[in-house]
Amino acid sequence: MRKNKLYIFLAAIMRFLPARRFLSASSSTPSYASLLGEASELHASTVSVRRTLHRKPELMYQEKETSALVQQTLSDLGIRFTTGWGVNTRPERFTGPGGYGVVAEIGDAEGPCVMLRADMDALPIAEAASVDFRSEVDGCMHACGHDGHTSMLLSAARLLKAHEAAHIRGKGAVRLMFQPAEEGGAGAKRMIEEGVLAASSTSPAPGRVFGFHLWPTLPAGHVAGRAGVQLAASDSFRLTLKGVGGHAAMPHLAKDPIVAVAALVQSLQSLISRELSPLDCGVVSVTKIVGGDATNVIPETVHVAGTLRALSVPALDQLRERMREMMTQILGVHGCTIELLAFAPDPYPPTVNDAALWESFVRPTAAAASSTGAVENVATTMAGEDFGFVANEVPSAFLLLGQGSGPGGETSHGLHHPQFTMDEAVLDTGVALHAHLALASLAEMSRDA
Repeated sequence: MRKNKLYIFLAAIMRFLPARRFLSASSSTPSYASLLGEASELHASTVSVRRTLHRKPELMYQEKETSALVQQTLSDLGIRFTTGWGVNTRPERFTGPGGYGVVAEIGDAEGPCVMLRADMDALPIAEAASVDFRSEVDGCMHACGHDGHTSMLLSAARLLKAHEAAHIRGKGAVRLMFQPAEEGGAGAKRMIEEGVLAASSTSPAPGRVFGFHLWPTLPAGHVAGRAGVQLAASDSFRLTLKGVGGHAAMPHLAKDPIVAVAALVQSLQSLISRELSPLDCGVVSVTKIVGGDATNVIPETVHVAGTLRALSVPALDQLRERMREMMTQILGVHGCTIELLAFAPDPYPPTVNDAALWESFVRPTAAAASSTGAVENVATTMAGEDFGFVANEVPSAFLLLGQGSGPGGETSHGLHHPQFTMDEAVLDTGVALHAHLALASLAEMSRDA
C-alpha cells in the first residue's frame, strides 16, 4: 500500500515538472533523461538499421534477412541469443517456413526477469511514400512500423548491455523477444508454444513484459495507453460460394452469387447492431470480393474475405458462430452453396494491460518519456495485436508511442496505409523507454523478491 501511494505521489509531481526530468523508480538505476541522452548518441545507428529494414521488408514467416541482421547486431554486442523461434505450424495457410524469431538475454539466471518485445514482419502493400529509402521489394512494405520497433529494441539492447554490469547483474535478467509473423500469423503464440515465456538455463521466466507500437493518430512525443483492454480480439474469414453461372441477359436460368453476396454483406452488419449488446463493441468488415470476368456473364463462383473483431473472446466467438449461420441461410435462400468457409487458425485475443502493473508502475515510470509529462489515457481501439497472447500469460503493458505530424514531415498516415511514414525522432524515445522500463522493473522486482 505504501508503495502504491509513492507512485501516485510521483505521478502527481510529474504533471508539474518539465518533460524528461523524472528520475527512475530506483535511485540506483539510470534516470530516463540519462538513458535518452545515451539513446540520442545512438540515433544515427538506430535510423540506419530502421532504413535498412525498410528497404528490405519481408512478409510473415519469411523474415530471413531481418533475422540475420538482428542476430549479427546481437553478436557484435556480445549478447547471448537463440534463434529458430516462431516456426510456421500452419503451412496450409501461410507461406514460408518461419523459425526466424530471435530471443536474447542480458543478465543473470538468478532473480527476476523482465521481457521486451518487438515484431519484425512487413505487409503485402505497395509503398507510395515519398522517401529516399523506399521498399525495394515489389508489393511489400513496412506499413505498420515494425522496422521501427525492431530497430528500437536493438538499440535498447545496446544500452542494456552497457548497463549490464552495474544495473542488471545481481538483480536478474532482461529477455528480448524479436518476433516474426505478427500480421495475422500469430507469431507470438508460436513462440509461447516453443517456450519463450518459460525459464531457461540462463534466465528465469519473465515476470513482466513490455511492448510498444508507433501510433500515427497521436502527436509525436506523446505516450499513451490504458489499463485493461487496449486492443480488440480479432479474427478473419475467407468464403468461397458457388452458384450457377449463365448469360447476364437470362438471370432466371442462373443462381447469381453476386446478388447473394450483396445480400450477405448487408445482413452481416446486423451482427453488430442486433447481436451484440448495445454496451459492447464489435466490427464486421468485408474487405475483399472477387468474382466474374465479363460484363455479360453471371459468374459461377465468388470469393469473399474480411475481418471480425470484439472486445472479448466470448463476444468474438458469438460473432463467428452467428456469421457462420447467417452465411449458410442467406446463401441458401439465393440457391448458392458454400465451397469454403475458413476462419483464422489462431484468432487473436484482446490485448489487456495488467491493471495493477499499469497503475502502480507503468504510468508513473513511462510518464518520463512523454512530452506532456504524463501517459495519456486513450480509448480502446478495435485493432488487433498478437501481443495479446503474451499479455494473456504474463502481467504486461503495451504502450502507444505518438508519431503523428512530426518535425520530419507528414507522419500521420494511418497504419497499413501505402503512404505510412515514420517520425524517426521518436525512435530515441522508444529506445530509452525500453531500457528505462526494464531497468526500473528489475530494481523494483529484485527489491520485492
